[in-house]
Amino acid sequence: MSKRLRNVAGIAMATGLLVSVAPAQAQVETGPWTSYSPSFTVQERGCGTVSNLTFQLTCSTASGDQRAERRYATYTGGTRQFEGSFRITSLGGTRISLKQTFREAPSAGPFWMLAVERGGRLYAVHGGATIATGATVGTTVRVNTVHNTSTEHRTYINGSRAHTYASSGTSFYDKFGAYRTSSGQGPATVTWSNVRFWRK
Repeated sequence: MSKRLRNVAGIAMATGLLVSVAPAQAQVETGPWTSYSPSFTVQERGCGTVSNLTFQLTCSTASGDQRAERRYATYTGGTRQFEGSFRITSLGGTRISLKQTFREAPSAGPFWMLAVERGGRLYAVHGGATIATGATVGTTVRVNTVHNTSTEHRTYINGSRAHTYASSGTSFYDKFGAYRTSSGQGPATVTWSNVRFWRK
């Protein structure tokens, strides 16, 4: 092979590698999915602190509003997918919400919440169903939620479907971080990574 052809082949191979690692679509369910980047605000209340994608509750208070979260922009209608990975770096408390889907309309309030207990059990706050186990300190866990606002909210843990929840309504938004549930308490430190959003 000539030097020129070797160079062309090398460029093609490098380009192919770049294409193969770029996320062409969402990690779960069939598309086509369109990537988008919703805006967000940071929420720090009580003993909650946020530093980029690290969320910390520094106290063991079992009452009051203790939260460290990102609140993303409201979405209306259609199907949306969230993906993110979390790693609990310390958990002196228990029953800390990690990912939430909130409803804005027709009635505002928490719609679906994923929380963790000391020991690594992930569960749905509303209803208490176990979603997965093994979310122990130091373990990275990938979460995908696929939400058709008018029919169903589906949760995947590390790529496997783990929970389904009926949905009705028009306007919702995503939150993640570390939030003390009504039966929980800190301290806790959680770091999120690889956060992405899609719609169809």
